[in-house]
Amino acid sequence: MEYVDISPLPMLNTDLLVDGKLPPAVEVFRQKILQSDSILFASPEYNYSLTGPLKNALDWGSISPNVWADKAAAIVSAGGGFGGARSHYHLRQVGVFLDLHFINKPEFYLNAFEPPAKFDSDGNLIDEASKEKMKQVLVALQAFTLRLQPKN
Repeated sequence: MEYVDISPLPMLNTDLLVDGKLPPAVEVFRQKILQSDSILFASPEYNYSLTGPLKNALDWGSISPNVWADKAAAIVSAGGGFGGARSHYHLRQVGVFLDLHFINKPEFYLNAFEPPAKFDSDGNLIDEASKEKMKQVLVALQAFTLRLQPKN
C-alpha cells in the first residue's frame, strides 16, 4: 500500500493545461493512480461531504484519459457523530461517475470520539475491534481487486 499525498495538487484549473500538458504535480499524481491496482480512500467528513482537496484530486484524475476508470476502491473514515458515513455516500456517487468500482461490504466509518480510545497520540489506530474491521475492508478490497483484473 502506498500513501499518495494530494496536497501538492493545484486547484483544478483547465487553464493550467499548456500544450496538452498538465502541471508536473498532477502528472506525478496521475501516474501513481494509473500504476495502482486499487484505491483505498481515507478521508474525514466535512459538512456531510468529502473534503475539497479530495474532490480536487478526483477531478484532476478524471481529465481524459480518466485514471480512475475500472479500479476497485474502498472507503474508510473517522469522525464524530456518524464517523463520516454521510461522506461515503457522496464519494460513492462521484466515484461511480468516474467508473470506480467500490466494494459493497464491509463499510468502515468510525466514531473517533466514542470510548474506548480509537487512536494514539500519533494518530495510529489502536482499538482492536476497529483494527479487525479495517482488516476486513482491506481483505475485501484485495479480493475484489483480484476479481476485476483480467485473467491471464
